[in-house]
This record gives sequence, structure tokens and C-alpha cells, in this order.
Amino acid sequence: MKPNYKTVNQPRRKKDAMSLLLGKPVYLDDIGPKDCLVVKVVRSPHAHALIQAVDAREALAVPGIVGIYTYEDVPQKRFTNAGQTAPEPSPHDRLILDRRMRFVGDAAAIVAGETEESVEEAMKALKITYQVLEPVLDLHSAKDNPVLVHPEENWRSLCPVGADNRRNLCAAETCEEGDVEGVFADCEEIVEGTWRTQACQQAMMETFRTYTEIDHYGRLHVVSSTQIVFHTRRILANALDIPKSKIHVEKPRIGGGFGAKQTVVAEIYPAFVTWTTGRPAKMIYSRKECQIAGSPRHEMEVKVRLGAMKDGTIRALDVYTLSNTGAYGEHGPTTVGLSGHKSIPLYTNGLEAFRFAYDVVYTNVQAAGAYRGYGATQGIFAVESAVNELAERLHMDPVALREKNMVRQGQVMPAYYHETASACALDRCMARCKELFHWEEKYPVREMGGGKVRTAGVAMAMQGSGISGVDVGSATVKLNDEGFYNLAIGAADMGTGCDTILAQILAECMDCDLEDVTVFGADSDASPYDSGSYASSTTYVTGKAVEKACEQLKENLCKIAAELLECDENEVAFAGREVRRLDGTGSVTLAQLAEKSMCGNTVPVQITYTHSSPVSPPPFMVGMAEIEVDRETGGVELLNYTAVVDCGTPINPNLARVQTEGGLVQGIGMALYEGVTYDSKGQIQENTFMQYRIPTRLDIGKLQVEFAPSYEESGPFGAKSIGEIVINTPAPALAHAIYRATGVWHHRLPITPEKILLGEDGR
Repeated sequence: MKPNYKTVNQPRRKKDAMSLLLGKPVYLDDIGPKDCLVVKVVRSPHAHALIQAVDAREALAVPGIVGIYTYEDVPQKRFTNAGQTAPEPSPHDRLILDRRMRFVGDAAAIVAGETEESVEEAMKALKITYQVLEPVLDLHSAKDNPVLVHPEENWRSLCPVGADNRRNLCAAETCEEGDVEGVFADCEEIVEGTWRTQACQQAMMETFRTYTEIDHYGRLHVVSSTQIVFHTRRILANALDIPKSKIHVEKPRIGGGFGAKQTVVAEIYPAFVTWTTGRPAKMIYSRKECQIAGSPRHEMEVKVRLGAMKDGTIRALDVYTLSNTGAYGEHGPTTVGLSGHKSIPLYTNGLEAFRFAYDVVYTNVQAAGAYRGYGATQGIFAVESAVNELAERLHMDPVALREKNMVRQGQVMPAYYHETASACALDRCMARCKELFHWEEKYPVREMGGGKVRTAGVAMAMQGSGISGVDVGSATVKLNDEGFYNLAIGAADMGTGCDTILAQILAECMDCDLEDVTVFGADSDASPYDSGSYASSTTYVTGKAVEKACEQLKENLCKIAAELLECDENEVAFAGREVRRLDGTGSVTLAQLAEKSMCGNTVPVQITYTHSSPVSPPPFMVGMAEIEVDRETGGVELLNYTAVVDCGTPINPNLARVQTEGGLVQGIGMALYEGVTYDSKGQIQENTFMQYRIPTRLDIGKLQVEFAPSYEESGPFGAKSIGEIVINTPAPALAHAIYRATGVWHHRLPITPEKILLGEDGR
């Protein structure tokens, strides 16, 4: 029976909705001063080169130029830009500026000046001479290539992830369970294939941007559009080689991140200028810079071998992923694991053996980073496509095939670190999606005349809820005058609505109105520690911290009330706006408790609770796509996309719905339109939105989203995550539908009209 919640599981409006609607100045460029130094970076035109000489005389003569900095001016301590919990799994392979250029767009020099015009003029006048070297551009030839992307002696890997810079390896591992080859030998059907996904850009509306200054205490104050205030502090301290106590990081409103801002991209350059000059500085990336020197999704090639019986029982899965981390290793060792560990477990029911191996290689292209889905997206595209090929080969309904093999409630998932599917409504997601979509009507291939054909495809997915045993979420809940609450968090709301969701959890726990909760965050000085807004962790991990903090606060309020009512603590009960005596003879209001807390009181009314979970319960999802293909042009029109998601208890159904819709659109873009490609010299060919096409509202047809709730005991009010899983089903579902329409399996994304028209399968 559905609990009767007052605030949780209710479609409440986001707390910042009106300020955004009315155009209030809340983003970094709104609140940063206009008279600070302008910082820009001169970027390498070569994929692999050594700087031989820099002539800055003419550039320094430009009026308004304050400084020009090269590799000779920065600390020689290597660090990683990846915003991850220490010990950092990504190799320490960066300098603020390096003599060696590792991709077209790598930072060669920093220019700081009074105006944008002077800085741009100086950049043109700066003369840099390069020794051009042979680059490694193909991920297939990178491993053990004689050309090394990182030959330096001070390269370091802090964690045992299989990294070896002398082999161009950022990470490598193999894990397996069961007699893999023995089970395959006994299978009646084996599907083998290789699926390739290109790098994709997050394309968030607000580009990378940071403002820096020296505060009144001589500390570096950094205001940045970031998902990771605490990790940013550590990364900047490592890069600048200064104590972390000298750095204070805060975030304003963020105009989207999708994982891009889990990497320190823009922060280091103005921070270096400010720390060097003592003057305020600001850097705002252009859209072109975001395209050529950002942190896109990792290009991956995923090989799948699937063993099954004629009746559709899937008995073995063997997955090998080759991932391209690009010039630097941020997030390289961690994204790749999701390609297997969050695709193979979908088929736990009946699976007897699995193997998952990977290599992550360095190449001389733009460094990759974090993007919604974080490697699961690529792996699920491959594994789900292999399952759809099996269904076609067996002449079996792909829905029925999944129903036979999908993970079920209570099953242990060996390929998912032996965690139990403690709350799993995947079967109900499939049943409801099939019903909503009218699968039996839309799945058959239907000739529409004029060379057009309609049909459908299906896929399912799982993700996680934070990083088990690693992610930490904290919350501080404080009772104030008149009985309202402050909630301080270190998680960053980047448009997802986490400020509102966490406030809803507090309001439900404290039985108050949502308007009685103010939210503050994120600030490395004032917020309690939080790993950051990534890995689908905020609602599940930080939300539980809010819930636990509220429990402790209620206990403390009862202690104060008992003192005022002159009775024992066990004789009172918290009742929302007051604390009452159980015998009905008296009560104390929240306002009175707040007043008492300020005079002669020793019981805290400000509670900080820190939470970390030993498990990461997966959300589950099913997606079905109906398309119309024009065989004469290769054009694909997406008519309908239906998704049903199990995210536990949706804390705010409206926000969960728009999260799902947004993720679906990004997944559709990855499947049909988006991809980063390079010319023979390593130059990115899609450096603006004129070349890099993202879907518009006209491209996505009708989106239909529903939820199949489960109840996750370890989550706040039964919640799991929603942020990432929603991007994972469009690519395999659309590839399946396109095969149904054309008879060609496409193994490489994006599936463009040209490929469809030419019958090119992308292998």
C-alpha cells in the first residue's frame, strides 16, 4: 500500500523556479565583478608536439596585458583534474601548463589582461615554436605503441588500476566467474559482435566558467560552476602546490553539467593567475573551447559474446571494452567498469558464467571525462544490442526473451559486485511499458507506402545509486527563530532540483511545510562534506543523511521540551510544529524551542549527519521506441518513446519525470545525431553547434514516462537514484528498431541517414 506522505512523493515546485523564471542574477557571470582580469588560454594546433620556444615580447607590449605564463612558470607537480574521492583512481598526469602538447587544443600558455580585447590581441601576437611529433590517434594502436603519450618520469598512478604510462595504459583489468569457456561450449546459440560509440559532448547550456580572488584572509576564493566543491579544493591545492586550507570553493547556480563539471576544466587557469598576481580573475569558456577542450564521454569499443540455448536461456556473457581516455586519464579507470558491471547483471536470471575485461588507453585526442551514464551507456548499447540480435536469430519476441532472463527481486548479481537486487521492479517496468506502448501492435514491421516503414525496438537498463563504500553525503539541519529550518548541504544542484528534493525529505521528516525550509550549498567552508553531485548519489546518499540528521534533531528538541515542561524526556513526543506531553497536559512550540535554544541551553539544535552506503541499489528501466524510416533517404523519424522507470520511491515525481525526459533526449541524440570525429591530424571536426548537432523538440516525437515504484529499505523513504539510468535505453532500442525497418544491424553510433541509406553497419 502506498504510504500517505505529506511532502515526499509529491510534485512540488523547485525552490529556485521563480528566480530562474524571472531572470534573477544567479549564475557565475551574473554575480562575478566586471572589472576583474580576463583569463584565456592559447591552445596547441598540434596533436603531439614539444614547445621549443616562446616569444612573448610583442604580446606583453599589448596595452592592458598583465601576464603571460608558460610551462616554465608553473609548479612541476602532476595532478588529476578528475573530481573523485581520494585516493584518486585517475592517474596524476597533468601539469597546469606542460611543455609537451598532447592534443589539438591542449593548453600552451595562459594570457591575463584587463579586457577581453587586449587578451585576444596578445594571444594573436604570442609566438610559439613547436617541434611536431608523431601522434597516436587510433585507440586500436595505442596500447604498447612506441610513441608514448606520457613518457614523463613523474607520472603517477595512486591506485592499483592496471595503469602503465610506458604502455599507454590508463587502466586494465579482467574479472570472471564460472566456467566461461565450458558454458559457451555447451551453448546452442552464440552471438558475437563489436559495438562502437564515439565521444559525445554534454552540451550543457552554461559553459565552463570560474571567478577567483584573494579574500581578506589571504586565501584563494574560487567561485565556479562545478559539481564538486570539495574535490575542486583538493585538485587546485595539488596543482598549485599549496595547502588546502588556503583555498575556499563555492558554487553559484549551475546552468547544467551532466558530468562535465565533475572535472576541473576552467578553474585552474584563473586560480593560477589570481594566486600569482593577487588580483581577481575570471575565465569563461567559449562554446568552441567546450567542444575541443572539455571533458566528453569516453569513446568505447565493446566486444560482446553471448551464449544461449534455443529456448532463449542466456547462459554466458563475455564482454571486453577498449576505452579511449584521450590525452589525460581523468575518469578513465572508473567509467570503463560500468560498461560491464552495469550491463551483464541485467541477465542474472539463468546466467551461469561471465567474463569482463577492459583496457583504457591514452591517445593524442581531447581528454574524456564524466558524462551521464558514465560508461554504462556504452556497455548497455552493446549488450542490449546483442540480446536483440539473439531474439531475431531465434525468431523470439525480444520482450519475452528479456522476461525469461532478466534479474528479479531478491537475486544476487555476481557481475554487480555480488550485490542483491533488494528492490527490483524491472519485470513490472517491462509489463507496464509493453502495455503503455502497445508493443504487440507497434513491433511488427508495417509498410506505410512511399518507401516508408514503421516498426519498434526495445531495451532495458540498470545503473547505481552512488558508489558503494565510497561516496559520502552529509547534511546539517538547524532549527531557527520562529521555528523554520536551515538545511546545509555539500551536494551541488545543477538544475536537477536536489535542493528541492532534499528539502522535501527534511519537511517530511520534521512534519513542516516546504516553505519552512531554506537550503544552502555548496561551499567548502560552510557546507558539511559531500563527495559531490555525481554517480546518481545525491538523493540516495545525501538524502539519507538528511533523514538521519532529522531523527537526531527531533530527539534533541524533545530533550529541550522536556526541560521546559518539567517532565522526563520519555513523556513527550515530537509533533511537527510543537512537542507535546503524551498525557495531553502541555506542549511547547517550535518557536519557543528555538528561543530556549539561544539562552542557557546545552542541547544542540543544529545536527550534522554523515552517511555512506555499503551498497548501491540499482534503479531499473525499460524503453521502447517506435520509428518511421524513409528507405529512399535513410531518414529516421522518432514517433514515440515510452519509458518506465523503477527508481524506488520518487521523492518528487515531477522532477523525476523531467529528469527522465531530459536523459531520453540525450540518449536519442547519442543514437542518431551526436559524435566527435577527428581528421588525420587530430583536429576535432565538430567544434561548434553548427557541426555538432543535438536534437531539438522537433526531433524526439512523443515521450511517455511512467514509474514502477519499488521500496529500497536503505534509501530515504525507499528512494533509489534517477539521474543517470534514463540515458541508457535509447541507443539499443533505436538500433533495434532500425534493424527491423532495414534488415541491417548498426554497430556504430550515431546511426545517420547516410549509414542507413548505404546499408553500412558500422562494424
